[in-house]
Amino acid sequence: MLALALPASRPCTALPAVLGLALLALPPPGALAQAAAATIPLPEPRGQTLLLQSVDRADYGPLAEQFLTQANLAYCGVASMVMVLNSLAVPAPAAAGYGSYRFWTQENVFEAADTRAVLSPEVVARQGMTLQELGALLTSLGVQARAIHGDRLSLAQFRLLVRSNLSQSGDRLLVNYHRKAVGQAGGGHISPLAAYHAMTDRVLILDVARYRYPSVWVPLADLWQAIRTTDSSTGLSRGVVVVRRI
Repeated sequence: MLALALPASRPCTALPAVLGLALLALPPPGALAQAAAATIPLPEPRGQTLLLQSVDRADYGPLAEQFLTQANLAYCGVASMVMVLNSLAVPAPAAAGYGSYRFWTQENVFEAADTRAVLSPEVVARQGMTLQELGALLTSLGVQARAIHGDRLSLAQFRLLVRSNLSQSGDRLLVNYHRKAVGQAGGGHISPLAAYHAMTDRVLILDVARYRYPSVWVPLADLWQAIRTTDSSTGLSRGVVVVRRI
């Protein structure tokens, strides 16, 4: 999760993984610089070209339409959930100040008692959430959510999962990864994936920390390493959550 150089790395931070403790070391400084050079911001001409060339981008339109900036430093998981719920048109409660219009927000997503029983917004604002908590929160909101720890996926399996998910619009894929493994500063983070570019083997992360980083194309192999890092708050690897409407 969000390792703020403090005890656990939970703050806007990320998720752990379920079963496995493959303690993969983060890349050394030189490797980080190389990884940073390998990332391609979506707003840049090359980033736009990759999007236009991408075949597996069924999730991009629905997610881009619902793109959010996380409400605070620890709400990366919350903003990602809201984007996914709205993009899948999951029935939502009323939104304060919008009359009869109903859609998910970073506030009303915690209204249901079942959801607050999993994790309260106060706790999330203080320490973020883990991979399993992200999956449990989404399940409490009436969708099918499957959390998969990164150390349970080979690179080939991860690529297959990404391509399969992003080639159809009926599901979403959230990633819990460590920023340093993809050449960025920071710790654990959560955001949705939106597209895959086969020729360059890159995946597009719609980063909900928009005040900090733009949406970015990263090598799929780097993201795979990033979801296999260990979340210090649980001792488990980070990973992904596959979300579908029931």
